[in-house]
Amino acid sequence: MDILLFLIDFILHIDTHLNLLIQQYGIWTYLLLFLVIFIETGAVVTPFLPGDSLLFIAGALSVTGSLKVEILIPLLIVAAVLGDHTNYWIGHRLGGAFLTGEHRFVKKEYIEQAEFFFAKHGSKAIFFARFVPFVRTFIPFLSGVGQMNYRVFTIYELIGSVSWVVLFVLGGYFFGNVPVVKDNLTLTIILILIVTVGIAVIGGGKAMVLKRKN
Repeated sequence: MDILLFLIDFILHIDTHLNLLIQQYGIWTYLLLFLVIFIETGAVVTPFLPGDSLLFIAGALSVTGSLKVEILIPLLIVAAVLGDHTNYWIGHRLGGAFLTGEHRFVKKEYIEQAEFFFAKHGSKAIFFARFVPFVRTFIPFLSGVGQMNYRVFTIYELIGSVSWVVLFVLGGYFFGNVPVVKDNLTLTIILILIVTVGIAVIGGGKAMVLKRKN
């Protein structure tokens, strides 16, 4: 319970926590950001990490000089790409065990939601999934399970990762310090979560409806 409360507080006040981390660890904060973005999609069991809001706030802090946007963007693109490819190979090598067994770390509805997303968008799902929490963790995994052509996966994944990082980091850089946004960062983070998680929930609902019809 304590860990859950801390995670909720961290997500809702990510600007405050990130500022504290910068003050305490300085340049090592880049490594922490790299690891969070990498693990969000690199590990099958961590779809709850705050990728979108973290990128936005990191971009906003780069305006003040706390972080440098010219370092953030390429570094986090590499983290996102490596995360997706790691997840692809986990699915490629071990996917059967996750899908056929009742693995306690992977919720069945997350897999069904990602499968629906894949069925609807095909290969383009790899690109679109980058902008949908939870789904972006499982699409690379399912790509590996399905033995998807690695070159095709790499092309769509690279375009998606670059677009995602650039959009959210620059979004924070250009809009995060606009007075109305800066004075209401917690509300801004909540709105980002509502929009992105809402998309994921709608997709999950459609997956359940589709499953019942079949």
